[in-house]
Amino acid sequence: MNVSLPPQLDELVRRKVESGAYTSVNEIIQEALWLLEARDRLREMKLTELRKDIQNGLNSGPATPVDLEATKARGRQRLVERQADHS
Repeated sequence: MNVSLPPQLDELVRRKVESGAYTSVNEIIQEALWLLEARDRLREMKLTELRKDIQNGLNSGPATPVDLEATKARGRQRLVERQADHS
């Protein structure tokens, strides 16, 4: 298999081999492909989790309105209680 790289990547590969970080171009390509595969697996896992979360949300029932003023009031009350506990 022959691979053509743009000049910037060709230079990067040469520098990596010259630095001793890799012993050959083949080693670099193999690692790059392993990393690509790992990234794809991670992306698929994230998508699966996101789909699961979306489905859980859909299964949780209809949305209900939120009373923002009541929510703020509860938050303020909690803050007052915490401040009193630390006094």
